Amino acid sequence: MPDLSRFLSAKTPLTLASVARGAQPLVMSDLARAAKGRAVFIAADDAAMRSVADAARFFAPELDVIEFPAWDCLPYDRASPALSVSARRLAALHRLQAGKSGNQLLVTTANALLQRVLTPFRIRESVREFKPGTTIGHQSLSALLQRQGYSRTDTVVDHGEYALRGSIIDIFPSSLEQGLRLDFFGDELESLRLFDPNTQMTVGTLDRHLLLPASEALLDEDSIKRFRSRYRELFGAAATQDPLYEAVSDGRRLAGMEHWLPLFEERLATIFNYLAPEDVVVIDSGAIGAAEERFKDVADYHQARKKTAGQAAGSYRPLSEAALYLESGEFHALLAEHTVHRSVIFAEPESDRVVDFGFSSARDFAPDRARGDNIYSIAAQHLNALAKSGKRPIIAAYSTGSRARITSILGEAGCTVELADSWQQVLGASAKGKPVATVLPLETGFANAELELLTEQDILGDRLVRRKKRRKDSDAFLAELQSLSRGDLVVHVEHGIGKYLGLEPITVGKSKHDCVMLEYRGGDKLYIPVENIDVLSRYGSSEEAVMLDRLGGEGWQKRRARLKERIREIAGELMQIAAQRALKKAPVLEPEPSSYNQFVEKFPWEETDDQDAAIADVLRDLEGGRPMDRLVCGDVGFGKTEVALRAAFVAAMNGQQVAVVAPTTLLARQHYSNFAERFSGFPLKVGRLSRLVPAKEMAETREGLEKGDIDIVIGTHAILSKSTKFRNLGLVIVDEEQRFGVNHKERLKQLRADVHVLTLTATPIPRTLQMAMSGLRELSTIQTPPVDRLAVRTYVMEWDDMVMREALLREHHRGGQSFIVVPRISDMAEVEEWLRENVPEVKSISAHGQMGAGEVEERMSAFYDRKYDVLLSTTIVESGLDIPSANTIIIHRADRFGLAQLYQLRGRVGRAKLRAYAYLTYDKDVQLSEIAEKRLKVLGDLDSLGAGFQLASHDLDLRGAGNLLGDEQSGHIREVGFELYQSMLEDAILAAKAGEAGLAASRDTVSPQITVDAPIMIPEEYVPDLAVRMALYRRLNDAKDKAEIEAMAAEMIDRFGPLPDATANLVKLIEIKHQAIAANIAKIDVGARGTLVSFHLDDFPDPAGLLAYVDRLKGTARLRPDMKLVIDRAWGDPQSRLNGLFQLTKGLSAIVKKAAKAAA
Repeated sequence: MPDLSRFLSAKTPLTLASVARGAQPLVMSDLARAAKGRAVFIAADDAAMRSVADAARFFAPELDVIEFPAWDCLPYDRASPALSVSARRLAALHRLQAGKSGNQLLVTTANALLQRVLTPFRIRESVREFKPGTTIGHQSLSALLQRQGYSRTDTVVDHGEYALRGSIIDIFPSSLEQGLRLDFFGDELESLRLFDPNTQMTVGTLDRHLLLPASEALLDEDSIKRFRSRYRELFGAAATQDPLYEAVSDGRRLAGMEHWLPLFEERLATIFNYLAPEDVVVIDSGAIGAAEERFKDVADYHQARKKTAGQAAGSYRPLSEAALYLESGEFHALLAEHTVHRSVIFAEPESDRVVDFGFSSARDFAPDRARGDNIYSIAAQHLNALAKSGKRPIIAAYSTGSRARITSILGEAGCTVELADSWQQVLGASAKGKPVATVLPLETGFANAELELLTEQDILGDRLVRRKKRRKDSDAFLAELQSLSRGDLVVHVEHGIGKYLGLEPITVGKSKHDCVMLEYRGGDKLYIPVENIDVLSRYGSSEEAVMLDRLGGEGWQKRRARLKERIREIAGELMQIAAQRALKKAPVLEPEPSSYNQFVEKFPWEETDDQDAAIADVLRDLEGGRPMDRLVCGDVGFGKTEVALRAAFVAAMNGQQVAVVAPTTLLARQHYSNFAERFSGFPLKVGRLSRLVPAKEMAETREGLEKGDIDIVIGTHAILSKSTKFRNLGLVIVDEEQRFGVNHKERLKQLRADVHVLTLTATPIPRTLQMAMSGLRELSTIQTPPVDRLAVRTYVMEWDDMVMREALLREHHRGGQSFIVVPRISDMAEVEEWLRENVPEVKSISAHGQMGAGEVEERMSAFYDRKYDVLLSTTIVESGLDIPSANTIIIHRADRFGLAQLYQLRGRVGRAKLRAYAYLTYDKDVQLSEIAEKRLKVLGDLDSLGAGFQLASHDLDLRGAGNLLGDEQSGHIREVGFELYQSMLEDAILAAKAGEAGLAASRDTVSPQITVDAPIMIPEEYVPDLAVRMALYRRLNDAKDKAEIEAMAAEMIDRFGPLPDATANLVKLIEIKHQAIAANIAKIDVGARGTLVSFHLDDFPDPAGLLAYVDRLKGTARLRPDMKLVIDRAWGDPQSRLNGLFQLTKGLSAIVKKAAKAAA
């Protein structure tokens, strides 16, 4: 490394030559350590910024690294930047204006640099300090948070959100990685706690916190005044009708308002205003090109907006380019004024303007990979040669897992590698002449006279940086999101289908008891105590007007009895099929470690936890010696194909043939290219069968399969035809099974008997899901998104010509493609016309189901090969297509689609690392039906990735879960609702299994009714949100044992504050209910003079034990001839009533447990 002092004292801009991309973080961390001020690096884009920041933290752990990203929306957009991006920007500005403490490195991008920002004074002014003892009223705090850009929600999960609940206020501030929980006593702040947004549980405490705004557009009184007068000045009095003007005047936020930031602020600054004269600034040569591109983009978008400005009420009125963005002249003047040095990757002759850093790229293994050589033995030779020549050989892997795999395979190839965890350790160990491996997120390596650092990607080729992300994994939390809303249909086990109307407190004696209110036919109301909520199940949200049942009518009981009988038959048939499979033998297939490891190494990502689990499940099944029948359900693009690839590899290397069946030729083509690429370099032959394959190749493939020359065949249902014969078929992989017709499914079923079958699906059809849930088919779910997948930004809006034009052009300008999907073929002509008139810049092609299959394939293939920018189609794009370059989808008349369809369609985009956009549009003058509105809202809310499985469960009812055996999508579920059908089916299957094993079928479970004069509820002032209250009731009812009940109570105290008496009573009552179920109690009535206990079916499992119990209670208890137990003891207050009940049920359940133990 050259002498840095000359560089640090330079008064004119220098060129840093020979700084390979991979060496940038190392050079910048050295500069940051040596500089008087801070070091600043301007990268070309966000990915480069992240890469430099991550690696700099490794090279210099003591550095304070600040990232300042650009907005993730377009210039003059109608979308706001994501809250999390604004949060990171504001946190960075706050740290910059506070001045430098210790060594500091600021990493930013060209786009971020070109945008004007709030002044340092404004940032200081908008911060609010919180510490114990701070006094602020709840209303004032809520108003402050709204002004600062926080949005109010029921449960806080993301940056920029807050929730109010009684004395507790949750906020997710921009400067923290966790949520902040403020606990008040009256208006005084008592404590500040940190909580994990996934589990909502407290994880630590803080002494104080500086709360930063969440948005750059601050809505305080002065800003609103400034905005109003300037907006009128610029655009005239007519503009006061604009939605933006009206929203800001009311102090409300509107999507995209940040693009008018200059009107809110007296003046704006640039990032250079935050820098000191002694700061050292370096710009990547690529960033200068990126800045020039940005100037053009800003001008283009401004021009497009100007054309339509003011044409219609509420149309977009853009500000001048210079208001929010730097212009080219100003940008270059600032670079010159601040002595900004340029970093280039190439060597340049040394001069007084050029400093050579001597970093070249690391060795390139691409030619070796292309020749198909064994890359590990070549890498091992290279590393050993480096060590001999006295250079330090270093390997950078992306994760500890991949480091372990690489070092073990290099070891087999004759190169022993040491492990090190910090840069200091790396330098120490490699000085001894030994190759060293560490975990460092670099994409490309570098070399100089002393060392050579090779990255995983240098050696293996296609490796992409993956960042670890917080796992959004918490079932309880999903359960809250899915809770019932008013007007939903629910099913009561005894009374049938009713409508849920919310919670209603009913007075029992002198105490309030929360009940769920249902309405039945004729307006009759039924109230179910919250501790018996388990007798209710969700009916589903099917669109037909469902008839409510009549309270006390016979119709429901008859329907239920009829269905129970039919379900028993279905369960019997299923058990038979499953039993036949269990008796069959299948070859035992085990992976051979060294070749399997090499195959795994070619996977360009790090496996997610769910993916690992699914792969382990499949390998275990293959080793089991019985035919596998597993369903892998994972969201579109979450890596199901990798599970299939590994299963295929293990089977093929064990000499078994593998058939991969896809529903369309295009999907088959996609699988074929994936498989062919991954299996290259291994002694396995991959063939293909589909309509698009030439006849000669088809004949050769069929012959090869029969002779056993071809190991893996990929194709459509052509594989299932009678003329395809296998020599030794061992594994069938079926993709998106629900797309096949009945006959093909039957053919698959015949294949199933003796071979391993692996089925992949993105949104399982209800029938497959039922099978899986009923334990007849094994199920693995992949719910964790690949790390760099961003959630698709989803907008639900009326069709707006300007927004749609802009969406298509935005995608076109960033080199991508778009889908437009219409519900009916008759809508296509209108949209084609619109495209010609409004977006002549893009080339579009259309496809729909009435075209011949061949024509659809050709058109889709042309789009796949990027010959067109926009594909206009009906829902045929729905299944499995993987086009990473398509990242915008516009769904026309989204209210006409089903929930699962919309979800699948949205999953077509967002397959790359770019932010993807989905626009669900509806006609301007159409009144949406309640169901359509709800559906669009659900999809808008399910922004989190990995919701496919949750959605399938959500959606089972929408299409009526098909009958499990045949393909008739039968209406059984229509009769009793999905959840109840599901539980009846599971019970029947368990009973059938028990019968086969010679065990007694379990008795029906009861939900005891307990009437007691004690307040039992979660008060509204404790948990204000009805949906969250309902979900808590549901989760308490679902708790399986005392430990789970206690955990729920602890969670409620943590989230909402100390339990009110009525809620503590509820928790106690749930424990009492558990004991009552164990004692077979159906009903308990606690009256003024005593208590009456009724047993289910007037039966107590151990009558002798019960009589002994009555004797022990000496006169306070007696057993009536009708088997009802009477306790002649009056309990005076609510507390003693609940304690008495607790002791009573505990005693009775203990008798039953003792008898069961003795019988065993």
